[in-house]
Amino acid sequence: MIKNLFKRNKYITVSPKVLQEVKNEGAIKPKIPNGMWIKCKRCGQILYKKDLEVNNMVCMNCNYHFRISAIDRINLIIDDKTFTEFDNNIKTANPLNFKDYNKKISNMQKENTINEAVITGIGKINLQPCVVCIMDSNFMMGSMGSVVGEKITRAIEKAIDFKLPVIIFTTSGGARMQEGIFSLMQMAKVSAALSKLNDSGLLYISVLTDPTTGGVTASFAMLGDIILAEPGALVGFAGKRVIEQTINEKLPEEFQRAEFLLKHGFIDKIVERKNLKSILSKLLCFHNNTNRIGGE
Repeated sequence: MIKNLFKRNKYITVSPKVLQEVKNEGAIKPKIPNGMWIKCKRCGQILYKKDLEVNNMVCMNCNYHFRISAIDRINLIIDDKTFTEFDNNIKTANPLNFKDYNKKISNMQKENTINEAVITGIGKINLQPCVVCIMDSNFMMGSMGSVVGEKITRAIEKAIDFKLPVIIFTTSGGARMQEGIFSLMQMAKVSAALSKLNDSGLLYISVLTDPTTGGVTASFAMLGDIILAEPGALVGFAGKRVIEQTINEKLPEEFQRAEFLLKHGFIDKIVERKNLKSILSKLLCFHNNTNRIGGE
């Protein structure tokens, strides 16, 4: 009781240097810089950005998993200083001469400091080696163009050469319309590479993150030997509204969410972001040990 009397409440403090006073019709109000606070899309809670970052961009109030960049995902999942990137010099072409496409790609590269909507490479997860492909929704909504398909295909082929398992973190709005049929062909190309991986007896783990839609869902996202998903991830081919208009029926509120897919047997497990590295390393360890025993 006595301890609680003198207990100090914890509040978030903001440095006076950060606050600027501005006059607004005679009244003086503090001006807080943009980016310090983030509103949760699910519960509406206003969250302090630094606290959110410490919590791996997961809402402390409702467990909503915010979207994160490919680079942040690498820092979260891959052991420090073990990641080596593949094919970071492949450049996006404009095969259909789509208006302003080159300019849009250039702007995306400047904004996100990455060349395309996927980063591929080799690294270790709790000392377990693997090849990873990590898509980034910040780059043209993770849309799948020729470069995305080519990089993932090459990464799978390297995994076959190195005899390593593959993990693909998917997040995508679907095929990239600016590349037309060239984009759609990536579905078949990546799927064919995964078939070769399977014939080599190597593991493929698919991790579905928000959102995974369109051609990516219709191809490599759902071909994993093991399919994991983050909580609340949107996963589907056509949009919910399009389906409702087509079948003239109202779909369940939770339709196309990870929990709905798990319930209906489309995925194997929902894993919270804080547990993802541990779960993946255990799966890799089991696979590597099984291969070792089988090889002997």
